[in-house]
Amino acid sequence: MKNILLILLLANILYFMWGYFVKEEAQPGVAFVEESDLGPPLEVTVDRDSDTVASVGAVLGSGEASALEAVVGRSCVSIGPFRDSADADTAVLEYSNEGMKTSLRTMVGQIFVGHWVQIRNIPDEAAANKILEQLKAGGLGDAYLVRTEDEGLKISLGLFGDVERAEKIELQARSLDLPAEISARTRDGDVFFVDIGLPPGKGAGAIMEKYGEDRVLLRDKATCPQ
Repeated sequence: MKNILLILLLANILYFMWGYFVKEEAQPGVAFVEESDLGPPLEVTVDRDSDTVASVGAVLGSGEASALEAVVGRSCVSIGPFRDSADADTAVLEYSNEGMKTSLRTMVGQIFVGHWVQIRNIPDEAAANKILEQLKAGGLGDAYLVRTEDEGLKISLGLFGDVERAEKIELQARSLDLPAEISARTRDGDVFFVDIGLPPGKGAGAIMEKYGEDRVLLRDKATCPQ
């Protein structure tokens, strides 16, 4: 009996020591936490100073407008080129009176002169004179010989502002079995563009309808007014 009591006492001591030194592994479940254990409540400021808040389209902390303004709620269009500065000035005045920011921009560009009807690749003056006689006999007596450094000899049948008139002369020469063709004649000169900043909600449809799609530049092709 005495030995049994000693064995039971020893077993209790060993169990107590095992429970004291061995840490239980964490098991999934729900933990109950007292509110006081979370520390003091957070303070949330509702009304913040507007000067310290950076809005979209501003550089953070600077208060200055950035390039995002042209993308977020605003876009630009450019109209041109205008050959006459007076026409460009009229467009500037029109859209500035509508409350839009506008600016006039001048640059050197190619100015269209007219539709040039020509016969090219003439080998020599003898061949040119023969063609001129053929043109005169066919009713195109205003043709004349032209010599250029880059293209050599060619015959001009006229320079026309009206493309229909140029096409008529071209067909008349071709009816004589002569290889006439039309090319655009241009020269270097000052051209004018009107840059317009469109306000939010304003599209470029009316501008394109007035000036034509080929004279209105949009998106990355346009320049915002300076």
